[in-house]
Amino acid sequence: MLQAQEFTRADTLRGSITPERAWWDVLYYDLDVEVFPEEKFIKGTNIITYKVLRKEDVMQIDLQAPMQLDSIVQDGVALSFTSEGAAHFISLKQKQKKGSQQQLELYFSGKPQEAKNAPWDGGWSWKRDNNDNHFIATSNQGIGSSIWWPNKDHAYDEPDNGARIRITAPKSLTSVANGRLTKIIEDAETTSYEWKVSNPINNYGININIGDYVNFKEKYEGLKGYLDMDYWVLRDNLEKAKEQFEQAPKMMKAFEHWFGPYPFYEDSFKLVEVPYLGMEHQSSVTYGNRYKNGYLGRDLSGTGWGLKFDFIIIHEAGHEWFANNITHIDVADMWIHEGFTAYSEGLYLDYHFGKEAAAQYTIGTRRSIRNDRPLIGTYNVHQEGSSDMYYKGANILHTLRQLIEDDEKWRDILRGLNKEFYHQTVSSKQVETYISELSGIDLTEFWEQYLRTTNIPKVEYKIDGKNLSFRYTNIVEGFDMPIIIVLNDKEKWIFPENGWKTLSYEFKIENAKVKRDFYVDFQQID
Repeated sequence: MLQAQEFTRADTLRGSITPERAWWDVLYYDLDVEVFPEEKFIKGTNIITYKVLRKEDVMQIDLQAPMQLDSIVQDGVALSFTSEGAAHFISLKQKQKKGSQQQLELYFSGKPQEAKNAPWDGGWSWKRDNNDNHFIATSNQGIGSSIWWPNKDHAYDEPDNGARIRITAPKSLTSVANGRLTKIIEDAETTSYEWKVSNPINNYGININIGDYVNFKEKYEGLKGYLDMDYWVLRDNLEKAKEQFEQAPKMMKAFEHWFGPYPFYEDSFKLVEVPYLGMEHQSSVTYGNRYKNGYLGRDLSGTGWGLKFDFIIIHEAGHEWFANNITHIDVADMWIHEGFTAYSEGLYLDYHFGKEAAAQYTIGTRRSIRNDRPLIGTYNVHQEGSSDMYYKGANILHTLRQLIEDDEKWRDILRGLNKEFYHQTVSSKQVETYISELSGIDLTEFWEQYLRTTNIPKVEYKIDGKNLSFRYTNIVEGFDMPIIIVLNDKEKWIFPENGWKTLSYEFKIENAKVKRDFYVDFQQID
């Protein structure tokens, strides 16, 4: 039996929409950071433009130690604040009129936490390339963007009007962030690169990458016109990158087919080389897969199909639709990000190599599923569900495709999700309801079974001449998903429930098995 996890006050402050967060809506982040690589030190400002939803006078801003909030200013007046761990409660003096727009200037500095195992245990990666140049990157999805800059560190509220990210670093280095490069300012010892994001962006997607970069680019003719695709790689890797990144427009072709237009034409698409595996930073997808196909050269499915594509290019770019366009409100629903994006790996294969290749790959990834915890975590305490959210999530969606039995309708649902929830934060329930309604299937028990329990439905069956008896076990109440069973190489739909049913056929049944595309267990009973 799984033990209930105990949560702390800090978990609630991090993971819930507290009263001090709820009354204001982020409109814009104006982030200015100077980086001192030798000292592993940063300092900067974040000017937050926000809209007042109701009158309040205490605001929560998040910044994790050892970073420090040096001062806070509004309308030229320094403000006082109290701190409770990473949550800082600011006492405002300016009258917060409902409907008005206000600004808050946050000054911060410190040595940000170094990433222990980027990108999973994130922070700052302070590395050097083969020529001993500084090679620096941030990655902070799980640990939170407040690991290095002050903001409202909760997924539900993205800056409606985007962000500006200005990075100042030693003159010999190039700094790359999200969106489009709008300005380069050279001083005697430093160079500042200013990047502009015009779309809403999730906090953890805002990133800084610094290195001895060179740039090459292309224009992709997509569903919304020409898309700028930029590639920033270490100088020594330029030729390898030009060859490997030929997969990027192939990715775009496949995903625009399945998911609809790339969601951030205004901000371009970038692949940026980093000293860790990679991450889905919006319009600034980071890459560290060593210019190999597969996952660092391995096929996660064991089928051979996983070596037909560069895992990081395909998976992390898939997140532009699921994670960056459609973002979970609460991290407990992260399966929306990872399940759909893991599924996108198979859809890339489907587009370029065919439906059977996609099925083999997706089914092959089941070997990674542990069923240790439900896919959905605990709400309001910043707790993710099981890491099964990747490939159990993918196989749930693959199973749904079988139930719908109409690939055009399935494609319309995937594209519809990205249109209906365009640039929005959503809950799992919203996604579940949308798919149920568009599919025309009541999926209530389906979602309950696969997202909120660790139990995999089991089909038990008996063969008696021409008769097949079957039932479900290991299911939630009311679960009755139809499946295809293969009898003597003939496919037949059956409708198991929690009690035995028997069907008679016109032929003697020699053997039976559930079609592999359905994520269920099955066992013959003597």
